[in-house]
Amino acid sequence: MGSRAEPAARARSGGCLVRALGPRGLGDRKALSLPPDVSRVLLLVPDPHARFAAVELSRRFFEEEVLERGYGLCTYVFAWTPEREAVPVPGYLDGYGDLRIRPDLASLTLLPDGVSAVVCDAEWPDGSPVGAAPRQVLIAQLEALASKGFVPSIGIEHEVVFADEDGPLTAHGVDYAVGGTERLRPLLADLREALEPLGVESARAECHPGQYEIVLRHRDALSACDDAMLQQLIVRSVAARHGVTANYLAAPEPGQGNSCHVHLSIQGAPMRAFLAGVLREARALTALWAPTWNSYVRLRTAPFSPRVLKWGVDDRTCAVRVAGQGDSERLEFRFAGADAQVHLVVAALLAAGRAGIEEELTPPSAGAEVGSLCVTPWEALAALEKRVPALLGEELATQQAALLRAEIDEGCDAVTDWQRRRGALRA
Repeated sequence: MGSRAEPAARARSGGCLVRALGPRGLGDRKALSLPPDVSRVLLLVPDPHARFAAVELSRRFFEEEVLERGYGLCTYVFAWTPEREAVPVPGYLDGYGDLRIRPDLASLTLLPDGVSAVVCDAEWPDGSPVGAAPRQVLIAQLEALASKGFVPSIGIEHEVVFADEDGPLTAHGVDYAVGGTERLRPLLADLREALEPLGVESARAECHPGQYEIVLRHRDALSACDDAMLQQLIVRSVAARHGVTANYLAAPEPGQGNSCHVHLSIQGAPMRAFLAGVLREARALTALWAPTWNSYVRLRTAPFSPRVLKWGVDDRTCAVRVAGQGDSERLEFRFAGADAQVHLVVAALLAAGRAGIEEELTPPSAGAEVGSLCVTPWEALAALEKRVPALLGEELATQQAALLRAEIDEGCDAVTDWQRRRGALRA
């Protein structure tokens, strides 16, 4: 299983910032320059819930102050629920002080509204990395792999459901279809232009009503995760202009799933041992593939959201699919839902795979079942607390456990239409 090679793209093309493609180490990522006509800069920080925390600045202030010194961001960004309610994570709520965020100019992106966005790293006031910040968790894993001479290449695909006030923009599944997508076409035309600088490999209609899939080309792991989140930001923004919602819920409806599939190869690495490590640790990492109550509904939509742990060659019913041939051969990991935090998903894959390499593990035979992902958030919480500290650090494990407990509590506090309907049947 080799590395998926991609030609490098120009830094700028047609006045737009364009991504460099293919595998690169952290030190090989190149800073881009602000376009001359941009007056506002949006600082973006990936939070634990697969979204950005944001601060908008003037160009002048950004260039004169922030590029050199960074900018402040409240610590609770890494210790909050989706509703922005604080969760007790040690060290993150003490006085609600500031972290320091530093812009990574290799991530510079021109948004459809003309604002330049840049993704930032997060550090404590003493300069040490923030251990629960998803981007810093991924960087730590990339540095650990780099110390062994390994550089991953990542391609990410997300599924999304488009709907307006009348419902999904296709009345039924339109997998690979052209006909039946007419209501989608005005939106898709604008999305093609808006997403072009990110390096889209393909886009197509999918198997559930209103569902669409967008695949980004292979690039370095950090850029791949930043760009996957930037893609979602752009998709939601363009959809809103059309009066459409872009839904990345893991299970939009019962029996339906939105996924985040990760295609991965690593230059020079023994990929069979990497695969064996991921399969061994996949159950323990369920909380990162499936971080929400709704995530566990998706994991019941087999066979294409596979819960059983097995691998196969070009088999989409397997949790891990060996895809491609020759230089494009790669592992496709199908664990995560579209609601997962992609930096943490990739960091978890790299940590588990590296353990497999270090221990020289041997994978099971193709098609052999070696367990399953957790089927409830309670199971996932117990597995997380046992194994994730060793793989990804105590700080992240503590944060993720606190967030999952909060998710479970909120779910148990909620009264749903399903509960009302079941209650009525008991009358």
